[in-house]
Parts: sequence; C-alpha cells; structure tokens
Amino acid sequence: MKKDPERLQKQMAFLLEADKEKFITRQTLLSDGKRRENDAEHAWHLALMTLLLGEYANEKIDLLHTVSMVLIHDLVEIYAGDTFAYDEEGKKTQRARETAAADRLFAMLPQDQGKRIRALWEEFEAARTPEAAFARAMDNLQPTMLNAATGGIAWEEHGTRLSEVLQRQAVTPRGSKALWDYCYREYLEPNIQAGKIRDDLSQKKSE
Repeated sequence: MKKDPERLQKQMAFLLEADKEKFITRQTLLSDGKRRENDAEHAWHLALMTLLLGEYANEKIDLLHTVSMVLIHDLVEIYAGDTFAYDEEGKKTQRARETAAADRLFAMLPQDQGKRIRALWEEFEAARTPEAAFARAMDNLQPTMLNAATGGIAWEEHGTRLSEVLQRQAVTPRGSKALWDYCYREYLEPNIQAGKIRDDLSQKKSE
C-alpha cells in the first residue's frame, strides 16, 4: 500500500522535534551523582522498568500500552519545561503549560497518530486505568531509586519533607503495592533515618 508522502514528512518532523526531549534537564541526579538526567533518559529508564517490573502490577496490564505511555508522557516538557515534583508555585501553572504544549506538539503528527498519542498522554495524567496507575508508579519509583543511589543528595539539597514525598507517591501503591512496599523499605526509610528526608510527620505527632 502506497503511503501519503505528506504523512511521512509529518512523522519525521515530529521525531526530529521529539529529539529536543534530550535537552530537558530534570532535578534527579544520575546514579553516579555527577550530573542530572534528562527527560529522554528518564523515559527510557521507565520503559525498561515497565518491561521488567510489570509482573508486580496490582492488576494485569498491557505492557506495550504502558511502555508507550511512559515513552511519551514527558514529551510536552519540550515546550512546557520540567516542573520539579516539589515546586508548589510551578505546579499552579503546570497543567495549563503542559496542555498548551500538547496542543502544539501532537498537532504536528498525522491526525490519527496525533489523536492516539494525545490520548496516551491524557490517560497517564488521569491515572485511572491499571496501565496508567502502573506507569505513574514507575514515574515515582525511578527518581526515588536514583535519589537513594546518590545518598539522598537531592532530597537534602531541597529540604524535602516526608509529607511531600508521601503526597507525591500517593498513586504508587495503586499501581503496585509490592513495589511501593519495596520503595518505602529500601529507599525512603533509610533516608528518613539518615535525615536526608525531613520527618515532619513524627514531629507533628509529638506536638
């Protein structure tokens, strides 16, 4: 079947634009602590984690659908920029910035593909399906793993509080209770005890 040359041109233009995801720097340090990761590295890592850890999802998930979701979930940051997980001011405009970015970016694709990719992004954001809940769990687990691997440098640097971490991680057990339990036991608890994450919840209980 002969393809429309305009379709291929749009697809290639989108793929070239998507390369800009490599320029978006996140707050998370790489495991050696020498530099911060970029969005493309983050998305690759989430895809690999999904392939390997999908068996721990609370419900059976479609792996290809979930991998597709994590690969595209941060593409909007090409235009909207990365919003740090604990940046309360940035969060106030995050949805508007990212929606505008999605309108602009996904419109570059042929209509059928643009609609499908946009639907994946919206599904991830809503986190209502088992696949989206697991994708969001991966999105939370990956930086937590790297933060722990670097000795909690980023948590300490930003004065991160336990209440903030737990709020951020609220969707994680909905995607995978087993991975959330592992995350808390192996990554969070040691850093709470070491003072890298400020335990504001124990302080409140004692007041």
